[in-house]
Amino acid sequence: MYYKFSGFTQKLTGAWASEAYSPQGLRPVVSTEAPPIIFATPTKLTSSPTYDYAGKNKVPELQKFFQKSDGVPIHLKRGLPDQMLYRTTMALTVGGTIYCLIALYMASQPKNK
Repeated sequence: MYYKFSGFTQKLTGAWASEAYSPQGLRPVVSTEAPPIIFATPTKLTSSPTYDYAGKNKVPELQKFFQKSDGVPIHLKRGLPDQMLYRTTMALTVGGTIYCLIALYMASQPKNK
């Protein structure tokens, strides 16, 4: 009888001779041919490309908008929404830093009994 190591049970299990002589991960070379396509639909070639999105490409306009030099930082170029997001982020950062410092101070003080 032939045995091989089972990766699932972590024990020796009975096996066929072909399995016992092929270590895990080392199998005979499988054919390199692509498997046949089961649900293939014929494709038709078109001369003009079709796009799945509706709308025009805004990238060139946005590049011009963000690259003009008006003295405003890039993360604040879009006005009020960017300012609100920036200020909220800064407030949470400062608040979190203060909270961490207070927690460290309280943790460093011995408890009175």
